[in-house]
Amino acid sequence: MKDPQLFEGALEGAQAESKSPKQRGRARVQHADRQQMQLQPVSLNDLLPADHRARLVWDWTGHLNLAPMYEAIGSQESGPGRPAIDPRILLSLWLFATLEGVGSARALDRLCSEHVAYRWICGGVGVNRDALAAFRREHEEDLDDVLTQSVASMISEGLVPLACVAQDGMRVRASAGTKSLRRREKLKTLERAARKHVKALKRELERDPAAASHREQGARMRAARERQKRVQQALKASKELEAEREKLRPCMRRRYFRNPVSVSTTDPEARMMRMGNGGFNVAYNAQLATDVDTQVIVGVDLLSAPTDARQLAPMAEQVLERYGRLPEKWLADAGYTYHRDIERLHGSVEIYAPPQRFSKTEDPCTPRPNDSEAIVSWKRRMASAAGQAMYRKRLPAAEGVNALARNRGLQQFPVRGRKRARSVLLLYAVAHNMSRSWSLRAA
Repeated sequence: MKDPQLFEGALEGAQAESKSPKQRGRARVQHADRQQMQLQPVSLNDLLPADHRARLVWDWTGHLNLAPMYEAIGSQESGPGRPAIDPRILLSLWLFATLEGVGSARALDRLCSEHVAYRWICGGVGVNRDALAAFRREHEEDLDDVLTQSVASMISEGLVPLACVAQDGMRVRASAGTKSLRRREKLKTLERAARKHVKALKRELERDPAAASHREQGARMRAARERQKRVQQALKASKELEAEREKLRPCMRRRYFRNPVSVSTTDPEARMMRMGNGGFNVAYNAQLATDVDTQVIVGVDLLSAPTDARQLAPMAEQVLERYGRLPEKWLADAGYTYHRDIERLHGSVEIYAPPQRFSKTEDPCTPRPNDSEAIVSWKRRMASAAGQAMYRKRLPAAEGVNALARNRGLQQFPVRGRKRARSVLLLYAVAHNMSRSWSLRAA
């Protein structure tokens, strides 16, 4: 007779074996072998797609007149000297980098060795961050000329009518913080300390010239002199601002003179400004004039003044100097309604800007007894329905261009000084016009 307990135990063991997972071997995969030698007979031209944007940038720069950039090169074919980097390569690199949102020379240097598009633009020519930064720093006037060329060519082709222009200001942070602001008394102290530091370095080098390498000596002396120069510029700017404030004292409120004048020792040309988010930063006031019909930037300027007042006529004169004619209509916000500018442009340009309201009960479009003919004509124009409809075209043109610049990285200038910062702003304007030219010609 069979034992029931033994039979049940054998049955449970068989069931457990059937439920246990089947033993698997190691997965068969392809492992990376980075030591294997490979022969890839390809060129840079084969690595970049035929419709890549870098090719469009290179073709666009080929139609520009870059003769002033070539004339600035010291080495010539008939004489000694190391060959310089082609200015067309450097300009194309900066324009393509601007479209991609890259504004740092160090980052651009890294991309020139890692990214295929930047390597294609270089074409085997070695570039470094010093050459890239020097090109942007030294060619402000040439970039301004490139901006004029880009717009003039589109005007001659009939792509830009230049019939209506919108002007707007954009505050861009400078490469300086609020902690670098100093008052006049502190600036005098820093100037004396900087002068003593330069003299001490000179004495140290005269006593023991072999104390450090020539490169270290030159770097320390250069840094000390630059510091002294910036402090002297800040002290000079502080005196000028105090003199301007005294002129405005009879017509300004007392709270305007409550805080003493402060100037940044990092970037003496920048000023404390109220930003779009409501805060205050050391910044520049970027002025852009845009063609309303095509959103092409036709005028660029960079100011240290925090307000847009008295900037209407200078920008119009800049457009006239660049292209030889003025637009028929000019759109601007209430910050540009300086009466003398409106009177200067009366008869040449129709101004569309809302008059400022000085009283809650007074209609700002109602002419006053002492208003001139130009002011009366401007106010009546803004009181009409046609004038208000024309003014509403300002927002998509001016603010749209500002938003594109912000999206491309124009949040803060990576350089110091108004001249260098203006070069950065010109690069953004030229890159924007280049992109708009592609769209306009395609349409």
